[in-house]
Amino acid sequence: MPGLLGKKIGMTSVFSTEGKNIPCTIIEAGPCVVTQVKTDETDGYNSVQIAFGDKKEKNTSAAMMGHFKKANTSPKRHIVEVKGLDDRKVGDEVTVDVFSEGQWVDVTATSKGKGFQGVVKRHGFSGVGDATHGQHNRLRAPGSIGAGSDPSRVFKGTRMAGQMGNEKVTVQNLKVVKVYNDKNLIVIKGSVPGANGSMVLINN
Repeated sequence: MPGLLGKKIGMTSVFSTEGKNIPCTIIEAGPCVVTQVKTDETDGYNSVQIAFGDKKEKNTSAAMMGHFKKANTSPKRHIVEVKGLDDRKVGDEVTVDVFSEGQWVDVTATSKGKGFQGVVKRHGFSGVGDATHGQHNRLRAPGSIGAGSDPSRVFKGTRMAGQMGNEKVTVQNLKVVKVYNDKNLIVIKGSVPGANGSMVLINN
């Protein structure tokens, strides 16, 4: 299960061999640097830590600078642990060639923040009341949120207005349409979470 960090570039569309127009997302995946290899003997589990995205030295702590120097690389902005790269060593580069066309992948990213939203936008409520007969101030209200004297409280998990978006989201089973090894680009069918320029994690 190889994993790779990348940056969402944007969306486009490509034509398949059957002539169908396929909506796709372009991701700049890697190159990532292996900054640490964890094993059962030293850490109790097997994993590989990879880093992506350059960062200024003045914005990097001394401890992290030492960590990156062990891998003989410049400071990186994003670090994550992945599995499926057990054959890699500290300092190795992981590129987009770990994926191939036609492969199915999962993409994890932080969704766009929507701010504080009401129940209609956040949960798809239809609102209450009619749009006529003087009812103009309760059209997007949530309606009743609980019972009366019994149980005399609002149940946990009741859908209400609140913060929407800005959450870790994973979209599963997206097909790899094209891989450009020379440009470190991967084209994935469908949309992935997050804004253009945000970090994404691609897992097989």
